[in-house]
Amino acid sequence: MKILLIGRLGQVAWELQRELACLGDVIAVDRHSKPFTLDLADNDSIVSTVAVIKPDLIVNAAAYTAVDKAEQGDGFTDVAMQVNGTALGVLAAAAKKCQATLVHYSTDYVFDGNAQSPYVEMQATAPQGVYGHSKLVGEQEIIASGVDHLILRTAWVYGGRGSNFLLTMLRLMQERTSLGIVADQIGSPTWSRQIASATALMLVQCRHAQRIQLGDKKGIYHLTCAGSASWFDFASSIYQQARQMGILQGEVTLNPLTTNDYPTPAKRPAYSVLSGEKLYDQFGLRLPDWQLALTDCLAEYALRV
Repeated sequence: MKILLIGRLGQVAWELQRELACLGDVIAVDRHSKPFTLDLADNDSIVSTVAVIKPDLIVNAAAYTAVDKAEQGDGFTDVAMQVNGTALGVLAAAAKKCQATLVHYSTDYVFDGNAQSPYVEMQATAPQGVYGHSKLVGEQEIIASGVDHLILRTAWVYGGRGSNFLLTMLRLMQERTSLGIVADQIGSPTWSRQIASATALMLVQCRHAQRIQLGDKKGIYHLTCAGSASWFDFASSIYQQARQMGILQGEVTLNPLTTNDYPTPAKRPAYSVLSGEKLYDQFGLRLPDWQLALTDCLAEYALRV
């Protein structure tokens, strides 16, 4: 099987390169890669690269994720809408033309954040900003194309590489003695490796000879670690576990903040816990509790520092 992986150096794509290797030949690309280049900001590069590679499976782990910049206009809004929205229609059409299955990652930001219990896949969407709207457009473009697809919504993604909350906290906890962390936004911290592993396990179940055939498993799924936490809870667990593992030496005081104490250009969902019941019902998969996953991630990180 020939697998085209988009977003080569992103934190999820980095893990996918290893996890998808069990399914076939992984060709990882981005806008700077050689010999194959794919830039979601350039529709022609999408069409031409897919046509040349002729993959059996396309996994898109690339996105415009500068949530606050997307609200600023000055071209950033247009880029977000192109990369996260319009490009997915082009990619889906190209995938359908070569009879490839398309896997795409979406986000909790497609919801309004006002729920009181975990969001299910068919719940009404109501994005509160440009980023969420652009990701919802991408979902809609894929569905409208008729391509065989999995849309995997995830949230609060972190890992040992890239730019994310975990690495930011570890850096700040080494530089400062006091940090203020938002305590009234609730979600499910999710290790990028768990996303990649679950994706591979889903695809293995749908492999028939050299093709992925989703059948009635086609559609949208929520893919996050179990449990929930505030950003303050997440930071507190990072601090406690990192000190126990010897990653951090000094003491840091963590102070809870409200969203109003820390205003940002983009509105963050107050509650973005996603239900994993459909994933379990269709694939028999449950991701581990977020604290257990964090322990594993930090243990690996400790070996590299």
